[in-house]
Amino acid sequence: MLAKIRIMARLVIGDVILIFAVRLVLLAIFIFFSAIFGLLLCLVMPFNRNHVHRFASWYGSMHVLLGAKLEIKGLEQLDKDKSYVFVSNHQNNYDLFTVTNAVPENTVSIGKKSIRFIPFFGQLYWLSGNILIDRNNKSKAKGTIDKAASKIKNDKISVWLFPEGTRSYGRGLLPFKTGAFHTAMQAGVEVVPVCMSTTTGRIKLNRWANPTIYVELLDPISLEKDVSAREHAKRIHAMMQSKIEQLDAKVESDCGKLARNK
Repeated sequence: MLAKIRIMARLVIGDVILIFAVRLVLLAIFIFFSAIFGLLLCLVMPFNRNHVHRFASWYGSMHVLLGAKLEIKGLEQLDKDKSYVFVSNHQNNYDLFTVTNAVPENTVSIGKKSIRFIPFFGQLYWLSGNILIDRNNKSKAKGTIDKAASKIKNDKISVWLFPEGTRSYGRGLLPFKTGAFHTAMQAGVEVVPVCMSTTTGRIKLNRWANPTIYVELLDPISLEKDVSAREHAKRIHAMMQSKIEQLDAKVESDCGKLARNK
């Protein structure tokens, strides 16, 4: 009996390792070749206004390799003739294959200059038309906001930001920095909160089927000029935290139903 249990345990462990290894290899191959192809496309059409949407959708399609379904709600409410500042929660490296599906056309993101030095991906990020900033130089923060607001107004594009400023890695929604809200106020555009259910600890590469990932865009929010960016950040943070909790409850409900049906 013990011998059979040991054999079954080895088989299960073997399957788990195999699933993890296959997924990791496939994701690595995809990232490498997509970066090469993307770079070639960017060399032909550098800084095209739709590159970010194109590559975001491309990378986002790989959520299927995570063994998870993805449901997005709220894209239909956006006015294609308007520009926005999108603010999204930032959790972990899986974001590259999940929340990117919600990036609309004519949208760029803001990232730190050091991204440029990541082989292939960094050059792709820069040539796609994203805005690069020096996060280590706080004296240039005002210039960054001016640059982003100017691109929104002059180029008629939207900007996607992660106001937490870093990945949360399961620590919940971290406090927001105010740059995104200063940018929206200066550009005179609405803010669209983007909320994604928690993936840290729920999405595992060694598991065949993972829970559904929910992404929801809230209604666009106008920022009153007589209210500080800090207050806007706190208010929208509270809204997003509440929505993420609702989405997480939905994931828990899905997991409960799945367990009962086994």
